[in-house]
Amino acid sequence: MTAILDAINLASSKWKSAFNAGDAAGCAAQYEENAVMHARPFGTFTGTAEIQEFWQNLINDGYSDVEYVDPQIEVIDETSALLTSGWKMNKASGVIHKELWVLQDDGTAKLREDDFEAED
Repeated sequence: MTAILDAINLASSKWKSAFNAGDAAGCAAQYEENAVMHARPFGTFTGTAEIQEFWQNLINDGYSDVEYVDPQIEVIDETSALLTSGWKMNKASGVIHKELWVLQDDGTAKLREDDFEAED
């Protein structure tokens, strides 16, 4: 179980660092090619190209400094786990209802499903 937790912590850290650096491509790189992201109230985005475009638009609008608040990881099995958390950034905050992280063949973890909500 340590391998999946280590991989998720590393990948999640890479995603946050990329977002905070204004790197939408780096954000999208943490998702599987056909990942589905439910970004409430913005819509549903499928695949890394749509997901990258969503993050790029947010970055272009001046959003930055994302931080997870009290993240919880529930291991499902040896290759997948769910992350839930509160989150905040400079211009918004909300809740991550579900990040489904899946271990890839190369030992890294990528997001297969991302379901979060902005509350303000």
